[in-house]
Amino acid sequence: MRNWTPGKIRALKGKRKFATVTCYDATSASILETLGSDTFPLVLVGDSLGNTMQGHDTALPVTVDDIIYHTRCVGRILRNSLLLSDLPFGSYQANDDDGFRAAIRIIKEGGADAVKLEGGERCLALVRRLVEAGIPVCGHLGLTPQSCLAMGFRVQARDEQAAERLIEEAKLLEAAGCFALVVECIPSALGAKVAAALSIPVIGIGAGADTDAQILVWQDLLGLNQNKLAKFVRRFGNLGEVAQTALTDYATAVENGTYPAPEESYA
Repeated sequence: MRNWTPGKIRALKGKRKFATVTCYDATSASILETLGSDTFPLVLVGDSLGNTMQGHDTALPVTVDDIIYHTRCVGRILRNSLLLSDLPFGSYQANDDDGFRAAIRIIKEGGADAVKLEGGERCLALVRRLVEAGIPVCGHLGLTPQSCLAMGFRVQARDEQAAERLIEEAKLLEAAGCFALVVECIPSALGAKVAAALSIPVIGIGAGADTDAQILVWQDLLGLNQNKLAKFVRRFGNLGEVAQTALTDYATAVENGTYPAPEESYA
């Protein structure tokens, strides 16, 4: 059992804001582990791995097997943060039985502590079924990347009717048993309203500063992503530039014969 549980995360509501981050591999997880138990209460193996790890333009090609593989990689190392994994596109849209089986596999084979799914009212029966089976669930509203073909990548719920609908669906997900909710790419004022309306933590990504928590993609916040970033992303480091310098220095040292040096060679 990891130090953070859904119950402990729910208990953070109104007490402290917290950061969450995506993670896809053991090396990254080992860095998170050095930070102690309180820095990141929750870590997500997101289907964004389709973009960050596999080179796809969207997360749509990601499979349940992909999620299981990356969850295993992270879970072998992670001991502090709750390990949340996405139900990928196609694993639960057709029917709830598919979603239930996919969630069971991600928990049983992948070692996740909880699963995340996208959508509101259409997902309520599946959320209730998973919770009744003992699988913690995190919801996701607003811009839902698995629906990118229909909605594109743009700010959602700008008008009053859509905003009211999002708040209502958030309440329904909470009532169905979700222990937390991600809201993505919505106006900041709406992010604040959703957080105020729920008794579970609301995790924002492009939803303003008044949600209970924030999540960013590992490669984005560390400056490893060389592509154009969304408005809400802040680079807290520039590891891409550091890596470029190190790789160039390595290649130069090999070319001019200074690597390996005598002290780096065996007698």
